[in-house]
Amino acid sequence: MKTLLVVAGPTAVGKTALCVQLAQRLQTDVVSADSRQLYRELTIGTAKPSRAEMGGVRHHFIDSHSILDPVNAGRYERECLALLDELFQKQDVVILSGGTGLYINAVCFGLDDIPAVEPALREHLFVRLQQEGLTVLQHELRQLDPDYALSADLQNPVRVTRALEVCLASGRPYSSFRRQHTAQRPFRPVLVSLERPRDELYVRIDARMDAMLAAGLVDEVRSLLPYRHLAALQTVGYQEVFPYLGGEYDYEEMVRLLKRNSRRYAKRQMTWFRNQSNYQWFGPQEAEKILDYIAV
Repeated sequence: MKTLLVVAGPTAVGKTALCVQLAQRLQTDVVSADSRQLYRELTIGTAKPSRAEMGGVRHHFIDSHSILDPVNAGRYERECLALLDELFQKQDVVILSGGTGLYINAVCFGLDDIPAVEPALREHLFVRLQQEGLTVLQHELRQLDPDYALSADLQNPVRVTRALEVCLASGRPYSSFRRQHTAQRPFRPVLVSLERPRDELYVRIDARMDAMLAAGLVDEVRSLLPYRHLAALQTVGYQEVFPYLGGEYDYEEMVRLLKRNSRRYAKRQMTWFRNQSNYQWFGPQEAEKILDYIAV
């Protein structure tokens, strides 16, 4: 059976360099599972790999869509499975890599059976978000679904309002609809996740943020001001810069928030992948061990 090698892990852990090394050894492609790097307009703030960093390896789902043509997990699942069908005609192993756990699960196991929600409820929660703030909705979600709140990215207003609307519409916790069944796939997923000591990872995150700022992050975000309401922009690296551009705080505070929120995001990613229980953990320098693991 064909093998889908999943290389997951938090931001700045070193996924790109390792995946290029693995892809060169396996003579295969890398498919990105990053819910922001697929947007052409988001480059600096998503730490999108450069051509040089790709090392001649073909990468898919990078610069593949516009923020005006949004992608959700369901669409990603459909488009990624179609791409994998093509790639597996020529290759026995394909690498799927990224930090968006929901996208990875959608491809490997199928999406959860989440009930439909009335648009009026969604609009009501959006208004509440604007008027009451994210903290109030976070608290409500913790009350209605403490299990989901433990592992969810609660700084992401889209995730919070999505979970809340399902709780309110169904009268059941959002987490109760998750992983009810596993879809059959024509490949075997082999899941590995990368880790570093926390202090080392945080130093890398801070250094990456400094590099993003030096590369022109503020100017990139300024160019996206007309689109700041879009879901694709409700993410770390962008939501901290918009208020700075609006004069709500100074440059030093913006930098502090960018680094703090990026570290928090990485911590939530680590928690999410550890809670999956089906990942084998490696260091970003252990390519040979990962290749041995695939063989087993």
